[in-house]
Amino acid sequence: MEIVEDIISLDSTMRFAAIIDLKGNILESIMKKGKTSLKSQKEEEHFCKQVAQRRKMRQQFNKSLGQVRYVQVEREKVTQMVIYPKRKTVYFTLEPYVGAAKKMTIVSKVKKITAHL
Repeated sequence: MEIVEDIISLDSTMRFAAIIDLKGNILESIMKKGKTSLKSQKEEEHFCKQVAQRRKMRQQFNKSLGQVRYVQVEREKVTQMVIYPKRKTVYFTLEPYVGAAKKMTIVSKVKKITAHL
């Protein structure tokens, strides 16, 4: 089973999961069965390239502010989450109505699954 399958099966509110290399290339990804992508394939690839760029930008502040634990973006139609293991980036989306406590539980579980990346 791929890591993204483990991630997407963590909760019914999960929509999409991807493992991205440090250059922004999608190594593996999955959309939850029954969910419709909100972005085209080209938009998804472009977004993942931007995720990698933002990771590099955030690293500039690691010394003064500490390492990023996770990134959360709340949108009207989706919640976007990004986690930074050492050599890869994990990007996943959730339904927008998920509460803060549940999001933190999911983030913790995803971190455990991807700690070796």
